[in-house]
Amino acid sequence: MKSKPGKLLICPTPLGNLGDVTKRSIEAFENCDVVCCEDTRVTSKLLYVFGIHKPLERLDEASVSHKAKHLIERINNGEIVAYASDAGMPGVSDPGQRLIDAARNADVTVEVLPGPTAVTTAYVASGFPAQSFYFGAFFPRKPGERTRLLQQLKALNSVLVFYESPLRLVSALKAISDVLPTRRVAVCRELTKLHEEVVRGSISEVYSEFLARQDNGAIKGEIVIVIDAPGDEEVLCDKQDAFSAAGARAQELLRDESLSKKDIVSKLRNEFGLSRNDAYDLVHSRLKH
Repeated sequence: MKSKPGKLLICPTPLGNLGDVTKRSIEAFENCDVVCCEDTRVTSKLLYVFGIHKPLERLDEASVSHKAKHLIERINNGEIVAYASDAGMPGVSDPGQRLIDAARNADVTVEVLPGPTAVTTAYVASGFPAQSFYFGAFFPRKPGERTRLLQQLKALNSVLVFYESPLRLVSALKAISDVLPTRRVAVCRELTKLHEEVVRGSISEVYSEFLARQDNGAIKGEIVIVIDAPGDEEVLCDKQDAFSAAGARAQELLRDESLSKKDIVSKLRNEFGLSRNDAYDLVHSRLKH
């Protein structure tokens, strides 16, 4: 018979400024049986500052898969397990995602404490006015994957938010410049820390700034890239490109005598997302040529 109910506590920690730690996180660390974390060296320093002494167990990307089952067994036996990332909200692009998933699948009690996260902090700090944002976790490392992802997200009327390594920041900005050359970008570096900065401007300006920094020395710190939603110039350009491509396709389809005008209009709407009237007008304009 259990002496107490076990549960998993998801505990956010400061991005950098210790003043951002929540009272509930401190209480969770004080009252749990064990603290699992990405790096025991990082979390031990945080607990030391607040005079908390608890057993620490490493639960990083390499170990979470084979340790999760054992931790759930311990929770079922009455233990209270706290989980913390190195910084910010656990479960946002870190090993906590898989631990929480395993716990939910096992019907274990999971209590998520709200707190700091670099995603929303950077989104707000950018000042970009779109009312929605897309979080893509870490930006892809391979050039081809970067290009494909940006092309897929190009039409999304939302701010795009990505984590990035300082070692890959310049190459990431180059990829954004190639695919989204008219966008504004904000690079948010060392959020809430002593050397916090938000470098904001057109993609060409921001790329040039960090290219110069890379040439003059290493770029350091935790980084979030925020890409503004498409502006009027980009929307108009994309619409013109779509009409041009649709016009060429209409000309091709009109050469197929087995297709009626109604069939061609339907195909243009499906392939290019045109309205019925736009597709109809396009077909008739090509018939006059």
